[in-house]
Amino acid sequence: MNDRKDAAPAIVMRGLSRSFESVTAVDRLTLTIPRGELFGLVGPDGAGKTTTLRMLAGILPPSQGEALVAGHSVQGEAEALQGKIAYMSQRFGLYGDLTVLENLTFYAELFEVPRRERGVRIERLLGFSNLTPFKDRLAEKLSGGMKQKLGLACALTPTPEIVLLDEPTNGVDPVSRRDFWRILYDLLKRGVTILVTTAYLDEAERCHRVGLMHQGRLLALDSPERIKASLAGDLLEIRVADPWRARELLTGAPLVKGVALFGRRLHVAVGEMARDLPTVLAALEAEGLEPEEPRRIVPSLEDVFIARIRKEGGDHARAA
Repeated sequence: MNDRKDAAPAIVMRGLSRSFESVTAVDRLTLTIPRGELFGLVGPDGAGKTTTLRMLAGILPPSQGEALVAGHSVQGEAEALQGKIAYMSQRFGLYGDLTVLENLTFYAELFEVPRRERGVRIERLLGFSNLTPFKDRLAEKLSGGMKQKLGLACALTPTPEIVLLDEPTNGVDPVSRRDFWRILYDLLKRGVTILVTTAYLDEAERCHRVGLMHQGRLLALDSPERIKASLAGDLLEIRVADPWRARELLTGAPLVKGVALFGRRLHVAVGEMARDLPTVLAALEAEGLEPEEPRRIVPSLEDVFIARIRKEGGDHARAA
């Protein structure tokens, strides 16, 4: 594909909102995604990620605001998006009683791919997704990861400019997740713009930029590196015998800005490690919790996300 760096943005959202009765699923989302970018929209269930993608795909009308996708408004010009975007929902419509090849052929007909191009395009998609050895297998007999790769291959039959993927690796095994992301990187090399939603924050680190979404609003928007660097103070990792009790003890304690649980490890946010670590360890030791291996660590996206959500809750409480 041609270099599109100087072209108009792939996706523009201005005050995009969607409400369902008294619930605001997406709240005044403003965001621009340039062409050729891999953008990750991350957040827990109910954050508004799926609703955002459905609006961008022209499936769900916004309640307020506007969105431009591939230069077309999602309101009134949705038909113009056909062939320019590929949208893969969480439950993409594969047909279990059709083979891999028959599913691809069906979608080629659905997207009106010219007959003279179908054979070459289907073979390319089979190779692209490593499904050639399984082309005669029924879709219902595929593993979860293979079904996701077939779903993506079907969605790509019109050779889109922009790909919208809604939690494509949810419930997929780690090897298949890795393969799926390899396919996405191959798409990037072809100049395709990708917007992917995920609840896996480790996956979000693979994106050029990330939007942290919570209760319909963006809490942070930047590269993963800059978002992680935005967490003020020091982050400590401490192993403890009873992590649940330790978290309760440290939550709200003096000098502690935040506590998150990762297995038997606590991530404890403080202002300055040299000054605050002795106080934190003394509090744990006084309760017989036997802190081990305290060390300063680099924050993950999950650490920043938890801190932003906690701050958001505190701000709302003060505002109320």
